Amino acid sequence: MKPVIWLIGGTSEGRRLIKELASYPVQLFVSVATQYGAALIEPQDNLTVVAERMDEAAMRAFLHQHKPDCVIDATHPYATVVTATVKAACEKEGCHYLRLVRPAGEGGNYITVHDFGEAVELLNHLEGGIFLTTGSKNLPDFTAVKDYAERIALRILPMESSLQSALSLGYKPAHIVCMQGPFAKDLNIAMLKKFGSKYMVTKDSGSVGGFEEKAEAAEAAGARLIVIGRSEQESGAGFSEIINYLRVQYKQAAGDIVGEHQCLK
Repeated sequence: MKPVIWLIGGTSEGRRLIKELASYPVQLFVSVATQYGAALIEPQDNLTVVAERMDEAAMRAFLHQHKPDCVIDATHPYATVVTATVKAACEKEGCHYLRLVRPAGEGGNYITVHDFGEAVELLNHLEGGIFLTTGSKNLPDFTAVKDYAERIALRILPMESSLQSALSLGYKPAHIVCMQGPFAKDLNIAMLKKFGSKYMVTKDSGSVGGFEEKAEAAEAAGARLIVIGRSEQESGAGFSEIINYLRVQYKQAAGDIVGEHQCLK
């Protein structure tokens, strides 16, 4: 019977792991939160995609049903609630858990704030246009920015739910860009200049999330970058470490019975 791997998360590095596992003698389940996330994953023979938001009870039921040998948490670094839930479910079901950690962006000439509330407070002490690239989840927070409908242009994923959320909160249609990233430096510059933005707000999403391109674009466009830092230092393994581990456990040892594994630190 083939070993079972459950990968959670629709990040770009998660999709790279999925392609890596295409040639492995494993059965691969991949969980994403939305149908949009599922549509970004290319089909392959050993792959089953599940588009469903799961709470801890649902995750434990999934673990109990499919009995994966390994769970890889490849969720976004800001999806802290999901990560905590996955870890708790794996611990209670005795399942081997691996966390894929995305490296943080390099230090640079930008303003770092600790959370969205602090970003809003800062923006209320500044004048000028704002280009918001933090996604749709926290759009309600930024309605507390003075004259937000006039000052804020935003970039979100091309999902109907995200657009409806932005419109219902009072953001102007002409200020909403719906596109899938990551984005090149020149495109970021063009958007900053189009909206006349003096500030660009982003998360520390690392190089995979296009952080360097945003930082370079802000500098080139004469805008100041405001970065919402990560709430805490994550522990886990980098992309190369995860790849090496999977190759040893599941590809080089093809045909062997997979037993208990030692967690990566």
